Amino acid sequence: MANVTVIGAQWGDEGKGKIVDWLASRADAVVRFQGGHNAGHTLVVGNQTYKLSLLPSGIVRGTLSIIGNGVVLDPWALKAEIEKLTAQGVEITVENFAIADNCALILPVHRDLDALRETAAGSGKIGTTGRGIGPAYEDKVGRRAIRLCDLAHLDAMEPQLDRLCAHHDALRAGFGEPPIDRAELIAQLSEIAPFVLRFAQPVWKRLKKVRKAGARILFEGAQGVLLDVDHGTYPFVTSSNTVSGTAASGSGLGPGSTGFVLGIVKAYTTRVGSGPFPTELDDETGQKLGERGHEFGTVTGRKRRCGWFDAVLVRQSCAISGVTGIALTKLDVLDGFDKVKICTGYRLNGKVLDYLPSHSADQAAVEPIYEEMEGWRETTAGARSYGDLPAQAIKYIQRVQELIETPVALVSTSPEREDTILVRDPFVD
Repeated sequence: MANVTVIGAQWGDEGKGKIVDWLASRADAVVRFQGGHNAGHTLVVGNQTYKLSLLPSGIVRGTLSIIGNGVVLDPWALKAEIEKLTAQGVEITVENFAIADNCALILPVHRDLDALRETAAGSGKIGTTGRGIGPAYEDKVGRRAIRLCDLAHLDAMEPQLDRLCAHHDALRAGFGEPPIDRAELIAQLSEIAPFVLRFAQPVWKRLKKVRKAGARILFEGAQGVLLDVDHGTYPFVTSSNTVSGTAASGSGLGPGSTGFVLGIVKAYTTRVGSGPFPTELDDETGQKLGERGHEFGTVTGRKRRCGWFDAVLVRQSCAISGVTGIALTKLDVLDGFDKVKICTGYRLNGKVLDYLPSHSADQAAVEPIYEEMEGWRETTAGARSYGDLPAQAIKYIQRVQELIETPVALVSTSPEREDTILVRDPFVD
């Protein structure tokens, strides 16, 4: 059977939650493979709304849900999220939920460092969520992380604590903070360990068994390609690789397992936090897009910056991530605009570019080149076939796929799962 990898092809917040929920209802396993609880997916199922940060979207429907080794895990945040969903009637057990035992943990010291750095950065702020994700990835790469499997060996952690504290105590001293209280940290870990360890296992082994049985696996990405630590708008990025290739390394399955790569793309563009945004609209149109699209972050509640669709960025994201087809979301937000615009290129120092340059100063300096199209007055909300769409909306979709050089597989016309136009089924070989 075919597997599907879902990634965001912009700066995140593309509406992945609904699409992943729709796909998860047909999958046998859903896997998160990168990021932390800085990512947020909102699922609307009937009259119930679920807000997820760490848990894979399949958990709401009882589908086997797995947190892969590429994720950095805050065990306290996980516990709070599980308790919240349990109160909403979601059953989470060792039968339908597992965590890679080699996941690196997010510790209180990571949250402290994240906040201290952002406060001290002034105009150089990255715009992190302050949840410790970046510092946790640093410790993972620096080989001083405490991993989930370590919680079963808390009485033998002195060498690891020596490495961890040697690094963090020096940083904390620079900020005028006291050193890590080792006894308190061990006490905190001892308290949370029984709760989280019951879900720990070598998930690569479980996934191998699932795949061997011919089951459908859905790999669920977080954030978006433009926030990738290598390919995004560095340094205004997240601390993990968000591209589709990470599904293999972040889950323990090989590169041949990722299957159909579905890029989620909003019909306009949004961004949360700092960093370049070539098509940003700091005017009434941008405000209208934000209000109509309810553009506030699922995790942080921060207002999103809004702008016209940027075909240059999406084309680049699709190429880098090997996107097979896109899911175009929130088309209905563009209903009622007399004119709609699409960015087709950039001007920089007298030259025309068909890509986003790597240097942050160049990224901030590019000027968008727009193509203007007629808008549509009719509503697209709730459409479930191309026949339900206004002619100009269809022309807009067709122009988008021409410019990004990637076909449209799905069109989403509301937060409701059923309001989806299926052009190509990602789960069909």
